[in-house]
Amino acid sequence: MSDPSRDPDWSERLRAWDAGPLRRSLANGPERRDRFSTISDVEMERLYGPWSLRAGAHGGPAVAAGPSGEPVGPGGPTAVDHLGRPLEPGPWADFDPLRDVGLPGEPPFTRGLHPTGYRSRPWTMRMFAGFGAAEDTNARFRDLLAAGQTGLSVAYDMPTLYGYDTDSPEAEGEFGTCGVAVSSLSDMEVLLAGLPLDRVSTSMTINSPAAPIWAMYIVAAEKAGVPRAALEGTIQNDILKEYVAQKEYLFPPGPSMRLVTDTIEFGSRELPRWNTISISGYHIREAGSTAVQELAFTIADGMAYVEAALARGLAVDSFAPRLSFFFNSHSDFFEEIAKFRAARRIWWKLMTRRYGARDERSTWLRFHAQTAGVSLTPQQPLNNLTRVALQALAAVLGGTQSLHTDAYDEALAVPTAQAALLALRQQQVIAEETGVASTVDPLGGSWFVESLTNQTERAVWAYLDEIDRRGGMLAAVSDGYPQREIADAAYRFQREVDAGERRIVGVNAYLDANEVTGVPILAVPPGALERQLARLQRTRRDRDPEAVAAALAGLRDAAARPESSETNLMPHFIRCAAAYATLGEQCAVLREVFGEYRESAAV
Repeated sequence: MSDPSRDPDWSERLRAWDAGPLRRSLANGPERRDRFSTISDVEMERLYGPWSLRAGAHGGPAVAAGPSGEPVGPGGPTAVDHLGRPLEPGPWADFDPLRDVGLPGEPPFTRGLHPTGYRSRPWTMRMFAGFGAAEDTNARFRDLLAAGQTGLSVAYDMPTLYGYDTDSPEAEGEFGTCGVAVSSLSDMEVLLAGLPLDRVSTSMTINSPAAPIWAMYIVAAEKAGVPRAALEGTIQNDILKEYVAQKEYLFPPGPSMRLVTDTIEFGSRELPRWNTISISGYHIREAGSTAVQELAFTIADGMAYVEAALARGLAVDSFAPRLSFFFNSHSDFFEEIAKFRAARRIWWKLMTRRYGARDERSTWLRFHAQTAGVSLTPQQPLNNLTRVALQALAAVLGGTQSLHTDAYDEALAVPTAQAALLALRQQQVIAEETGVASTVDPLGGSWFVESLTNQTERAVWAYLDEIDRRGGMLAAVSDGYPQREIADAAYRFQREVDAGERRIVGVNAYLDANEVTGVPILAVPPGALERQLARLQRTRRDRDPEAVAAALAGLRDAAARPESSETNLMPHFIRCAAAYATLGEQCAVLREVFGEYRESAAV
């Protein structure tokens, strides 16, 4: 227990409690021998109170420290902030609720970005959908919108994620199994047909080929009568986490960062309501990271994108308000809530103190959350309904702006329509029946939650200091540093599960010899591949070959020239989309100019 001596009002009371009720309780029976720690291995104290909040220096750690907590600054424990600057006199070394927690809608936004929380507007309910051909996914979108979903979220199949057309040899056997296939503007037009693009926002989970896919979306919307300036949505477009975790990269880091910066620049000028990047910790967590690592590496990625845009010559307040984040909401309920609250506080400090943002919206960490797919189990799959409900509740209590709830059958396959509807209903029950949306930041002021928020923030600053020491996130990724940290965390967690120290119901605890295994599995509809291939062939036959050749030549020429605002590739992708050049053709041009990335083994 923390030393309460600095809290004289509590000292005598705590000593009496230790000597009286606590000692008698332990004499009657010892505590369980469980691991009383978070998934990030932060030890949980038996009791939290005001004394637990006196350990927080939150301008960054009071001592610059590495991930293991050792001082890394010259001369030992000098009071410096995370940038290495001496701390000014003041209350930096102590937790100040007024400064560090504050009020909703006020810096540092620990308690949320908006003064009224969900009382004015509930979070966007956005179910991830995409399966087979564009027609099938369009039908699923219509069903979800009719059931009360308030935002679209597009999952693309593996060939699309890797920049191949459906009829490419590399795509064989992969059509539509984890998302929708989009090979050209023709597919995008079918995917979006009849959807109210002027009234709902669309999130698209795609990274390396994000720019050409976004161009197809823009052109399809404009052909449907919705101007680009009115479009609202998000492209994930986070290439750094691909190198760190998900591994769906195409090009080397340098050209890939150029593509991201092109989209940021283009969007800030022509699509003011669009989030041009969703800086994603979700896949970092799915790869096995801890909550602290997820937050630290995601924020470090965000810093790299901000610095790339600044290097392009963009003013921070011209693009930062449209940066968004995407986090995992995992099973450690309170740790996840603390992570979300700490994230807002850290990003506000970075944007104001390091990057000089003046527009308050530039300092907002707006995020979408998704429940933890990696936590879902094929064993006793109906248990996943409970896991997802609790993970969704943690995201809401942490102040998410948008939420996707996984379906209970996602450990087995793409969700069935019934499972996806149940997942949406879980969000609706939380919003309508629990009362948690009736007040802002319901857990604000909890001694445990505030203490855990502080601990999370300090641990994240330690990682950010270490990444700074290594030369930034691009250099750290090239060196394999975050990859090694995540691999070590995943190995530790799996050993704890194997040893029974971390119990997972239905996996290593409460096994059921009579488990029911007949869960319906979704299959690609018969004829879907044939329809997709026929549309692709028809598109190639009916388009203007001269317009396609000219658009691809323009893309090749611009990509081969040095990066600058004058060689921004987005106008060329839009020209290619409008000419019905396929995704595979455009990515082949980029592979020719940029080359392909091959990861070195991490040691």
